[in-house]
Amino acid sequence: MINLKIGGVPEHFNLPWHLCIKDNSFRNNGIDVNWIDFHGGTGEMSAALKDGEIDIAVMLTEGSIKEICEGSPFKIIQTYVKSPLLWGIHVHAQSSFNKVEDLQHQTAAISRYGSGSHLMTYVHADNQDWNTSDLNFKTTQSLSGAKESLINGTSDYFLWEHFTTKPLVDEGIFRRLGDEPTPWPCFVIVTTEDFLDSHADIITKLLDPLNRKSKELKTIENIEELIAKRYSLKVEDVCRWLKVTEWSQKHLTEKEVNLIQKKLLDLQLIRQVKKYDEYIFKT
Repeated sequence: MINLKIGGVPEHFNLPWHLCIKDNSFRNNGIDVNWIDFHGGTGEMSAALKDGEIDIAVMLTEGSIKEICEGSPFKIIQTYVKSPLLWGIHVHAQSSFNKVEDLQHQTAAISRYGSGSHLMTYVHADNQDWNTSDLNFKTTQSLSGAKESLINGTSDYFLWEHFTTKPLVDEGIFRRLGDEPTPWPCFVIVTTEDFLDSHADIITKLLDPLNRKSKELKTIENIEELIAKRYSLKVEDVCRWLKVTEWSQKHLTEKEVNLIQKKLLDLQLIRQVKKYDEYIFKT
């Protein structure tokens, strides 16, 4: 039995992993998966991968591309969720901001630099035709940290996944001014070159049960109620989320990699581009 430490955000997207752990799908392939939640998202997982704290991570695609482009010894082994991520644009419910345009020159809360909340703030600003060199940030480590920051007024707005933050909107803590979808598949599965040097042969054994589970997820009886209970969401919100979410069992394509690289380069978030094969591990 091979022990693997897998990292991911504690969000509904990662339910297929937990179902595979629960029904022993991984163990039946000789793999004991230890799942570790990362509330700080992609930036925190990148650091954990580099430090050897985890073997594999489910990371945001743009964050993964940026890490590899800047020299992190990572490889993307598969696209995990191929649909865009819907980033809600949030302010404190009692703030004076009433529309997205009001946020120009204000301070954005981010979990950490290089995280999705950081990179997508640039994408959002660019789509608004704002000067991205004027952006201001306050690092908050996590969603809970951003909540406190918006309440305390140390930051003004915050981008985070629409449905994860919906309970805070419903509670009257956040107010959502709009949404910013990623123009690319949102999640990929990432590992390190060191791990692949010694364990490349088990990648297929790990992905096969996961891909079966993600393919069948929407057909599982009462899946909406299960997700709502596990992640403290409303059933009607889960139904909306499932309609717009598609998992993948394939590689990130060269076209998708080039699209992300071009956007990051245009925003001056990376200084160079790399060849497709430098990003992707193929079994």
